[in-house]
Amino acid sequence: MASVTVLPALAQNWAAPDSSTAQTLAPVVQRKLLPAGSAYLAHARRALYNLSFDAYDKLIEQDQLRIEALRADGLNGEDDHGVGNEEESPELSLLDPKEWKKQDHYQVLGLSHLRYKATPEQIKIAHRKKVLKHHPDKKAGLSHTTNDDAFFKCIQKAHEVLTHPERRRQFDSVDPRYLALEDDAPTAADFKGNQANEVDFFFKSWAPVYAREARFSKKTPVPLLGTFDDPKDKVETFYDFWYNFDSWRSFEYLDKEVNEGSDSRDDKRYTEKKNKSERARRKKEDTARLRSLVDLTLSLDPRIKRIKQEEKEAREAKKKNKGGNTAPEVKAKTDEDKRKAEEEAKRKEEEEKVARAEAKKAKAAAANAAKKARRQQRAAEAETAS
Repeated sequence: MASVTVLPALAQNWAAPDSSTAQTLAPVVQRKLLPAGSAYLAHARRALYNLSFDAYDKLIEQDQLRIEALRADGLNGEDDHGVGNEEESPELSLLDPKEWKKQDHYQVLGLSHLRYKATPEQIKIAHRKKVLKHHPDKKAGLSHTTNDDAFFKCIQKAHEVLTHPERRRQFDSVDPRYLALEDDAPTAADFKGNQANEVDFFFKSWAPVYAREARFSKKTPVPLLGTFDDPKDKVETFYDFWYNFDSWRSFEYLDKEVNEGSDSRDDKRYTEKKNKSERARRKKEDTARLRSLVDLTLSLDPRIKRIKQEEKEAREAKKKNKGGNTAPEVKAKTDEDKRKAEEEAKRKEEEEKVARAEAKKAKAAAANAAKKARRQQRAAEAETAS
């Protein structure tokens, strides 16, 4: 049985408050609520990804664990952008820091999949990861030796080159990965046989070539190869651009260094003169290489054959017409003549209709006049008789 609670009795001098003395309520004010704050952002995220409260709590927990893991790796909670984690080949550990110009800086930092597309932030994070992994102090503690810093010097040199805009551009000009691809560019022999007539093979072979070369252009946007159905003006624009291609590509990165310890001005002047001559020669060869690629592309382009065929058919159709007009022009002239004939017939019909209306009015007027004359004559005859 439930227990009964007895409330204490009211005081003897207690009285109900007078409602007339109570304060009046404040007037109603409409306020606009803005969706903001952490609670709203959490709600929006749950709604966007269709998450329950439990699933959202697990997602937050995973984010916190990820941030803690990044901090443990020395990234201070920064997103690693998925860089710097490429598998290191055994050849990298054999690199000589004195031969730093021969090394692939992107491969050293684990950026082979990005290369010239890598952002400064990605380069920074990749360098930090490599330093944490290959720092001499860390390796000295593991191997008990202090003479294992060759690859670390290569890492520092790669970071030095790729964080300097001008030196990075010089390295990108002679990137070993793309130099190898340039040697594998399509040739005329690749299009002999059955493949010579395949449109898909042409575009699959040449589209990547022009996409790679486009990064050297001083002018933007760069017209790419396009598709088979491109109109004549677009095809002409493409070849006009590439035949007048203005490249920023340079070859300073391949310059020979002045002999170490040499203070001779003659040696420096000779080396600089030799480097300048080599840069001009490589630039000329690169321009000729690109020109030959464009020439070969033009000679194999199926769009050129299609455009010539269309122009030939248009000329033949023009010759078949006596007036020298093409089929669309003949049709337009026929339609114009038909329209003029219809307008002339309609005009004549309107004129005839007006003439008939006027003749009818004139006939009615003459009949009225004759009827009036007869009445007058009868009236005159009646007066004479009387």
